[in-house]
Amino acid sequence: MTRGGEGEGALPSLPDGRSQPDPSVHQLRLFVVLAEELHFGRAAARLYMTQPAFSQQIRGLERRLGLQLVERTSRVVELTPSGQALLLHARAVAEAMDGLRQAAEARSREITGRVVIGALTAELAMPQTRAILDELHTRHPQLAVEMRSLNFVNQYEALVSGEVDVAFLRPPAPRGIRVQHLAEEPRVVCLPATDPLTDQERLTLAQLAAHTMPTMPPESPGVWRDFWAVNPRPDGAPIRFGPLAVDVEGVLSLIAHGQTIGILPASARDFYPRPGIRYRDLVDAPPCTMALTWFAKNHNRPGVTLIRNIARSVLRRRQSG
Repeated sequence: MTRGGEGEGALPSLPDGRSQPDPSVHQLRLFVVLAEELHFGRAAARLYMTQPAFSQQIRGLERRLGLQLVERTSRVVELTPSGQALLLHARAVAEAMDGLRQAAEARSREITGRVVIGALTAELAMPQTRAILDELHTRHPQLAVEMRSLNFVNQYEALVSGEVDVAFLRPPAPRGIRVQHLAEEPRVVCLPATDPLTDQERLTLAQLAAHTMPTMPPESPGVWRDFWAVNPRPDGAPIRFGPLAVDVEGVLSLIAHGQTIGILPASARDFYPRPGIRYRDLVDAPPCTMALTWFAKNHNRPGVTLIRNIARSVLRRRQSG
């Protein structure tokens, strides 16, 4: 976005004097992300866009506003005074549109009798999840149930944005997300089949100190990333982080190619058998849980309340039986 040695200034209007069209909400969202990252490459990657397409949208936003928002050099990206002045307004518009969309989606579900349930892929195969979904279908056969597959990037954001009503996930969850724990299990370490440590059935975190862990997406909550990396380690040993993984399949691919190891729920042994990897018991990592989760502000919405109550009923029955 650098304009040589130009200072900040107004950008030209259309040649015939017509004003530019209003900026789109999409462009404002991109600008907000760029302001947070101050790096075109990272901002584009965060939104799963190519950098040229991302840059083109920012230039288009500047043309529509008639202002230079970003000063870009070979080393840094900075907001101009105009960019800083308009950032608050851009964020407010984007958040207002998100709120409108969430409210409209919630109202649509109430009218049509539909619930949207999200899950990290394997959580749908957990017996507790299957029991809840079976009970939901038995009690409310006319209810339209839509399933959404989530990943490490959008698992909690999908609850906040209203994309899903509830989700079956692996806590810890960030603030603002409520959790109903459904199952607890140990964690295991997943290693490349060629790793010498696979000769042992039981391993400790200290034995993994020299191994590389996958990098989790920055959009995922820090408390969640730290839990699944067991960071910090009990002995204070620093953790080596390697390539990025956005879902379990990505983690397993990195492990199979010898690039990292992974720490996963013990049930991964059954759900994710793969050539080139081996699971071993991890004796000194705290256990993990699988849980029903929902956005706290949606606690009393009909679909959320319905599934919460069914989950509570199923959990009581399983505990007493």
